[in-house]
Amino acid sequence: MYNKVFLIGRLTRDPEMKLTTAGLAVCRYTVAVDRIGKKNATEKVTDFLRVVAFNRLAEICGQYLKKGKLIAVEGRLQVETYEKDGEKQYFYDVIAENMQMLDKVNSTPQDPAQEA
Repeated sequence: MYNKVFLIGRLTRDPEMKLTTAGLAVCRYTVAVDRIGKKNATEKVTDFLRVVAFNRLAEICGQYLKKGKLIAVEGRLQVETYEKDGEKQYFYDVIAENMQMLDKVNSTPQDPAQEA
């Protein structure tokens, strides 16, 4: 069996960073990923996929990721179920194992007066 997910997309909002009662870092964010629609090859549909990172990766995500940032995420798909109003509900999370920031680093030009 093999459960591997690769995503490239943009963050829809700033990540939510929390610590559990046991002190475990957890970071949650949503990535918008475009795909080709069913009707024609030019139509784009956007999927909004929830991502969860733990431990040191969660700390890095919470510190460096911001809304709109282009990232690549590698991880596994996890399905959770619960019952609401007598109906079984499903939700899916990508559990991040690796993350790469793909945007260029913002380099602000130095003030020539400060260099002297």
